[in-house]
Amino acid sequence: MNQSLFPVIEGLVWREVKDGNDDARELFDRHYSRHCYADGRKPKLFCGPGEKMVLMTPCGLALFAWRKFISGDGQQGVNCAIFRNESHLRSSTLIVEACKIARERWGNTRFYTYVNPRKVASANPGYCFKMAGWHKCGITKHNKLLILELVPHQEPKPE
Repeated sequence: MNQSLFPVIEGLVWREVKDGNDDARELFDRHYSRHCYADGRKPKLFCGPGEKMVLMTPCGLALFAWRKFISGDGQQGVNCAIFRNESHLRSSTLIVEACKIARERWGNTRFYTYVNPRKVASANPGYCFKMAGWHKCGITKHNKLLILELVPHQEPKPE
């Protein structure tokens, strides 16, 4: 992977890439939320509509995508649309760092994500988010996804 393609975000483990980046797409294709079309289409973009920020580690083994859009279930804030970590880095550390970058762009807003407890191999779904200071705030009505949130006044304080 050509690391010069990643703009440097000073002091952080993430680099911003564009939605549709081939390396990011490859990681996304292994995420449980990946939707496969019956007709075989493979769209280049994978984040969905709205304002978005796609982050990858320089090693190309972790992906985090933020998305600000109008939620169909009334959620407010900026959504963690994708998080996948195949690296040796601690997932909760990567999440905290991704939140710092998102704060720079979107300020004092709520972050939220969905976790499908039936698709993750964990007795405590969303554990890495919880270790990063996120809290359970509900379950979706339609497909029973766990909703986790991080609101600014609940964020862990830097040590």
